[in-house]
Formats: sequence, C-alpha cells, structure tokens
Amino acid sequence: MYPSEHGDDEPLPIFAAFSDLLACVLGIFVLFFVWVVSFEVTMAGDLAHERAERLAATDRLKALEGALSGPLRAGLITFAHGTIGIRGSVLFDLNSAELREEGSALLRELAVPLAAYLQSREEVLMVSGFTDDLQIKRARGYRDNWELSVQRAVTVVRALIEAGIPPDALFAAGFGENHPALPNDSELNRAKNRRVEMAPVPRPRPVKVGEETTTPAPKPATAPEAS
Repeated sequence: MYPSEHGDDEPLPIFAAFSDLLACVLGIFVLFFVWVVSFEVTMAGDLAHERAERLAATDRLKALEGALSGPLRAGLITFAHGTIGIRGSVLFDLNSAELREEGSALLRELAVPLAAYLQSREEVLMVSGFTDDLQIKRARGYRDNWELSVQRAVTVVRALIEAGIPPDALFAAGFGENHPALPNDSELNRAKNRRVEMAPVPRPRPVKVGEETTTPAPKPATAPEAS
C-alpha cells in the first residue's frame, strides 16, 4: 500500500456550504422584497382608484345638488348627504296618500335630474315614507301609519316612473312612525316627521339559487332468500 498523501485526513472547508446557505437566504430576501414592493404598488393603485371613485361620486352629488337648486331655494326639499327630503304637506293632505297638484309638479321637476344621476350609477333610488306617531282612524282607509307610509312611498314611485325614471331604478319602503327626524313632542315636529325621503342605494345583485337535487330514495331492504 502507498502511504496517504499529506492532508487527506484534514476536514473539508465549510466555505462552500456557507456560501450556498448565504445564497439561499439572499434569494429568499430578494423574493420577499419583490413581494413587498408589488404589494405596495397594488395597494397604491387600489387607493388611487378608490380616491378617484370617491371624487367622481362627490362631483355627481354636487351636480345633482346644482340641478335641484330651484326646489332647494323654494324650501320645497332638503338635500343632505345625497338624500332628498320632502315635507309630507307638500306631497299629500293629512292622512292621505293621494298626491296634491303641487306635489305632482315637484316630482316631475325632480325626475329629470334624478334620472340623469341614476343613469351613470350602479344605484337605485329608495323612496321611503314616514309618518308621525299619531294613530290614524281606520275610516281613512289605512289600518295604521305603517300602511299609510308604504302607500305614500308607492304613490311617489309611480309618479316618478310616469315622469320618466325607469321602473327598475326605483323601489318603495314604508317606515310608519319609526325613525322620526325629530321627537314627536310638538305639532311642528310631527309635521316635519311626516315626510318622504329619496336616497340612492347600491343596485341589488341577483342571487343565483342552485337547482334542487333530489337524492334517490334507498331501496327497501329485502329478507335474504332461504338457502
């Protein structure tokens, strides 16, 4: 046998293994850095898009408010946070759901700017009826304030449809004496609580209902045949 050369029994240097480990760590760091940068870019884009949408929505509301300047100046309506409020006495006589002539003319005037606003938005107009807390007599044709508020909202919806707003851009809701604007502790406050409000809300999305699947009935157990 030949004697082993000098240095064969010395341990291999660990520099190569350490450099491989360092390369792996550096690679992971680079990947993490790239992910963080891409995430921040995406977030910045989303925030910019959301900001642009909010500005556009604000501009549309300002345009709608400008189109309603006539009724606003006349004190026939209020406009706050995108909600139009109309006093009940402008639209209806007391305990009635039949439009007054002044109310019909006002709704025809409001229909044009409302239709233009809804045309550019994925929204529909919720028309809500409200009453005061005084119970009405059944002789008036309504069982309670709830029924009266619903009928008033439906009457306004029909008038707006006749004035040119598409039927699928409207719906009616009645709240009766619930959610008063002011405490029902005076006749003045009760008069302000008798109102109709119109507010844009997101258009409802159709819900896909899956087809019913019937599980076949299990076969009845039969007695084993005699062997």
